[in-house]
Amino acid sequence: MHPVEAATAAPTLRQRRRAVAVQEILSAAECHIVEHGPHSLSLRAVARSLGMTVQALYHYFPSRDDLVTALITKAYDDLADAVQAAVDTAHDTAVPRLVVAAEGYRRWAIDNPERFQLIYGAPLRHYEAPADGPTTQAFRRMSAIFEQELFRGLTTGQLDTADTPALSSALREHLANLPPDGLGTLPPTGTALILSAWGHMHGLVALEVFGHTAFIGAHQAEVFRIAMHNMFEDVHNRIPLAGPAVAAPNPRT
Repeated sequence: MHPVEAATAAPTLRQRRRAVAVQEILSAAECHIVEHGPHSLSLRAVARSLGMTVQALYHYFPSRDDLVTALITKAYDDLADAVQAAVDTAHDTAVPRLVVAAEGYRRWAIDNPERFQLIYGAPLRHYEAPADGPTTQAFRRMSAIFEQELFRGLTTGQLDTADTPALSSALREHLANLPPDGLGTLPPTGTALILSAWGHMHGLVALEVFGHTAFIGAHQAEVFRIAMHNMFEDVHNRIPLAGPAVAAPNPRT
């Protein structure tokens, strides 16, 4: 078969059946997590809910870690889809797109607290994500959306001259050597800014999802929006209006 034909050949019946089975297993595992929490994930219980044996499930996920990795990757992808959809459908031009992205992040977390806990709660015992594996790639996809919206229209030169606390030479060197498919396209000061902004946003969402801001009641969405507006303005107030003529980092998708 010609190489091009091989690359575009339709999946075989066996491949299609396997894909369907994998999705059914993932859906059943997500239902188990929603009902019992991520730390009680049991391959035996997932298999039983599907009317299959654990041995049969192992044909699709050879170990518990393989299933957990797939679940975490899917959670990150679904979260990124929700954030991107929020940005793509935004109509209020008075609200910064970064704020819209943050609110999309918050809504998904509130609607999916157990899956949010899976990716951001206490680590599962005896589980270690594969180094630079699918979970890392899925997280980078989501973080790229926030990077793009936080620094939209800014150049690398502007970010490099941002008003931030002085970075140690060791930290600056470490940030400068991050991989290009992560935050490596940003100057160290830009990376420091986005990490601070990310921690602010994520911290507020985690506090709400885990019930620590329940005393605010029905006003939590308003408080969050105010906080995100303030954060966005603070970051941009630290960045000069003009900087050296250096091309802006390419937005990643």
